[in-house]
Amino acid sequence: MAPYMDEAIEPVDDALESRLKKAPALVAPEPEHCPGPEGDLAGKADACAGCPNQAICASAPKGPDPDIPVITQRLAGVKHKILVLSGKGGVGKSTFTTMLAHAFASNEKNMVGIMDTDICGPSIPKMLGVETETIHVTNTGWEPVWVSDNLGVMSVQFMLPNRDDAVIWRGPKKNGLIKQFLKDVEWGEMDYLVVDTPPGTSDEHLSVNSYLKESGVDGAVLVTTPQEVALLDVRKEIDFCHKAGIRILGLVENMSGFVCPKCTHTSEIFRATTGGGRKLAIDTGIPFLGAVPLDSRIGMACDYGESFFDNFPDSPTCKSLKEVVRNVGKELGVKAEDVLGEG
Repeated sequence: MAPYMDEAIEPVDDALESRLKKAPALVAPEPEHCPGPEGDLAGKADACAGCPNQAICASAPKGPDPDIPVITQRLAGVKHKILVLSGKGGVGKSTFTTMLAHAFASNEKNMVGIMDTDICGPSIPKMLGVETETIHVTNTGWEPVWVSDNLGVMSVQFMLPNRDDAVIWRGPKKNGLIKQFLKDVEWGEMDYLVVDTPPGTSDEHLSVNSYLKESGVDGAVLVTTPQEVALLDVRKEIDFCHKAGIRILGLVENMSGFVCPKCTHTSEIFRATTGGGRKLAIDTGIPFLGAVPLDSRIGMACDYGESFFDNFPDSPTCKSLKEVVRNVGKELGVKAEDVLGEG
């Protein structure tokens, strides 16, 4: 039976004020003597004995992918390629991707594209209000679905017969579709291509990195929420970026407090028990791009497929987002006036 309200229980305030003594020091051991999946000894070396991926590495084709030069040529007109990573689901990565793209597209001189590589959970089209659109195929390739004159998107959602159909694919089929998004889509001349990825450090991330290696990735923006449960997985994502040779543009702390739409007062929803994203950035030596507070109107804007950035430009969240976008532009080497089109 639940305790009566007048029974002696620990006050909620005391529980919220509690702090972990120190952040957990998690260091994954490096694999020893692994020849790598593309090496001639992949799956055959003595170090491969007992590895669960031995058969996969041994049977995988060796040498560079013949489609990589085609992808490099296709993306030659894209100036900046940005990956949005999180490591953990539910931190608002796809939402942040759409807001970042809307922010870049607010400058009419910028051409912006979003590539949705979250094959099993393609939510980007819904957030952009183009969920029911289909892909138009021309003699030059697949055309992105255009949200506005300077914002286009490509997602598996456009290929599903019904919007609620589940995509039940294994890794090779997912990787093949990502390759098509890069090889067959006519991205054209673009200033920014923002790649939204699923949570984790698996097939989709490895495929995007390997396919874009020759054409060049400017870097990754990592998204987290303040609590240690989210930071736990972001540390793994940072380790992935270091091992994969992906530059980290910086870390964004999303849902950093809740902004009341009535009085604009900010309350903490996810308590930063170990210091939050800012401390993690300091500890790992990566740039802290900023903190974006939670606003209930963001969810409404995503449900209706509208731009929160355009509809609520004076909100505290939008102002914080602008600062984050400026910092992303700074890391890319783009002039401040060319990012948002502000004087």
